[in-house]
Amino acid sequence: MQTVDDTAVDLDAEERRDWLRLIRSENIGPITFRQLIAHFGSAAGAIEGVPEIARRGGRSLKLIAVEDAERELVAADEIGARFIATAEPDYPGALAAIEDAPPLLCVMGNSQTLAKKTSVAIVGSRNASVAGRKFAMTLAHGVGEAGYAIVSGLARGIDTAAHEGSLDTGTIAVLAGGLDHIYPHENIPLVQRIVDRGGTVISEMPLGRQARGKDFPRRNRIISGLSVAVVVVEAAQRSGSLITARRAADQGRPVYAVPGSPLDPRAAGSNMLIREGATLVTGADDILVDIAPMRVQEPMNDRGEVPDVEVAPLPSDTDDAARRIVSEALGPSPVSVDEVIRFTGLAPPLVHLVLMELSLAGRVQRHPGQRVSLIG
Repeated sequence: MQTVDDTAVDLDAEERRDWLRLIRSENIGPITFRQLIAHFGSAAGAIEGVPEIARRGGRSLKLIAVEDAERELVAADEIGARFIATAEPDYPGALAAIEDAPPLLCVMGNSQTLAKKTSVAIVGSRNASVAGRKFAMTLAHGVGEAGYAIVSGLARGIDTAAHEGSLDTGTIAVLAGGLDHIYPHENIPLVQRIVDRGGTVISEMPLGRQARGKDFPRRNRIISGLSVAVVVVEAAQRSGSLITARRAADQGRPVYAVPGSPLDPRAAGSNMLIREGATLVTGADDILVDIAPMRVQEPMNDRGEVPDVEVAPLPSDTDDAARRIVSEALGPSPVSVDEVIRFTGLAPPLVHLVLMELSLAGRVQRHPGQRVSLIG
């Protein structure tokens, strides 16, 4: 039996199937997944116990069928992909160190690029200028030549340029949909080139899933989580690249930005990042000098420490009074779990178990920074 916190070992086929069943089931996100594994000791134990916990939270929860999980495993094999769990040595250490790391990644291509190389993210506008795309490509090539893998989101514009600039040195494309639904479609040949030239394409989403608008912010946390630094080349004021920059800051990763003309709306977001404290970038050396100590220490590429998510043993049960107290303490605005504990005066393990019940029942939403809010 293997938990998310143990020394990395490969899962067997049954364990991998159980992990997939658990994370693919409704209302089970990465943080709840980790708590369930810690509470029950294995994915198989969690699968058996989850329906009762959800019932105590007020709603029934249906786990996906064994056959559905096995079907997805076969579909991954048919496209040359495989699933890597946080418990396994091929899972990237930098990503494993964030609080909401995907328990399973579907990976196509060279997993060594993913697990063994220190990575830098380069992101930016889809509607990028010619100058912005050229700079992103040059930057990706320069940082890649120094031995780093380049991470981006396969989007049009800056992302595409970053991948193309690092094809020969190692590039990682993070998709918002399933690996069998490449978006945008015009980048299907680029995906093949990435795989053929030793790069990696990954997603946490189920095979068969087409990317939806809400999937891109989730994808962005993986881009920043894989990286020791995030570089924004061009970004409008409401760009998804700014979400990646915010997630990087939440994860303790430095943010860099390339300045642009104040007359170009495509540079408004990146210029704002510089005003707010991001490091100004004019070339690869501006980044490489800063991140060199991170690479020497390699603090996250040896799987790192599991983040401070509550995984201590939880009580075996709660009561209606505790559920009522915790529910009444929550609202639509996210608050930290520590604040809920202080406000309610309940024991931390009890609060965490109640939140798990409410999460599984679809009544509580989890947010970055160990914050929660009430749904509906």
